[in-house]
Amino acid sequence: MLAHARSLADELIRLRRDVHAHPELSFQELRTAALVADTLQEIGGIRVRTGIGKTGVIGDLGDEGGPTIAIRADMDALPIIEAVNQPYTSTNVGVMHACGHDAHTAMLLGVAHLLRERFAADGLRGRVRFLFQPSEEAWDREGKSGAPRMIDDGAMDGVDAVIALHVDSTLPLGQVTIRSGWASAAVDDFKASILGTGGHGAAPHEGTDTVFMLAAVINALYGIKSRRLDPVQPCVLSIGMVRGGSAANVIPAEIYMEGTLRSYSEELRAKLAEEVERAFGVARALGGDYRLKITRGYPAGWNDQRVVGWIKDISREYLGDSALDQSPAGLGAEDFAYMCQKAPGAMLMLGAAIGDGVMRAHHTPIFDIDERCLPTGAAILAETALRFLKGQVKL
Repeated sequence: MLAHARSLADELIRLRRDVHAHPELSFQELRTAALVADTLQEIGGIRVRTGIGKTGVIGDLGDEGGPTIAIRADMDALPIIEAVNQPYTSTNVGVMHACGHDAHTAMLLGVAHLLRERFAADGLRGRVRFLFQPSEEAWDREGKSGAPRMIDDGAMDGVDAVIALHVDSTLPLGQVTIRSGWASAAVDDFKASILGTGGHGAAPHEGTDTVFMLAAVINALYGIKSRRLDPVQPCVLSIGMVRGGSAANVIPAEIYMEGTLRSYSEELRAKLAEEVERAFGVARALGGDYRLKITRGYPAGWNDQRVVGWIKDISREYLGDSALDQSPAGLGAEDFAYMCQKAPGAMLMLGAAIGDGVMRAHHTPIFDIDERCLPTGAAILAETALRFLKGQVKL
């Protein structure tokens, strides 16, 4: 499978560069979806459905006479101005594939190529469902991202297992990170305003100073992890925006702020939100007030131990024992977690660092990958699905 995938390297690179050069924001992936649907039709033998989860695509290979495994790739880009000068640099100014979704899309199309031929040659029974998902990076007006939207449209109906891959531009080429249990964090965002009277900078005692209250609130917020919650339970609170004021001698009547909350367990998630509410209460104790809205985002993602075992075994066979990276889980979030709530699943991280010493971090204008990772990722996903359909690995 790996050798066959490597023979497709030029086609995978072409597809990845095409998608990279024409990035589209969340739920706007019309060109990308059309490219995916056309490519699946050209491969042949795949039933293609479009408009799933608004702008997603589903391809079904095989039939219902056996087990079904789904493989997911996300397609959306980010609102970032690209600073990489390559032949495939974004032609959509202000939009960039800065997280590798272009690579995921290309690899899953490669998996379709690989498995289409194996179905015919091996007489496989069962079904592989290719899920090309929109909007992993954002929510629509109803607070839903691409994964739950696709699930609403039946993407996970009849699915027995689900797998996915994410490139990692900071992990060396040929390395794989995958772990059982919690693999991604639940993410909730908060938006808040601290309210006071405002006033003249020369007479702060005549009103209620929102900047003074802000300092106390931030101290209370950042004390939640160390003083209000069990310190051995993974979670984090980060403030990403504070905005207020118009002049050096004017105390603002309102200061606006936004932040993010990350956790694993639902119990801790609820407790974290409760403590955020309590921390903003400090503003009232100091004579002011506040408005707070906490928006629940993606759930925490759980990697099934059995599915992880399949992927680990294949990664060792293809890349060697040393390829498995044992880094602990972080608190990044992924809406693939919704799919893992519907069927046993797992996501692996695939090393894609270019290796020249330049840090091309995700969600930055200089993000890029070593395209030699594309055949490797396609082969691991295809081999996992093949063994599942053959009954060589079981749930």
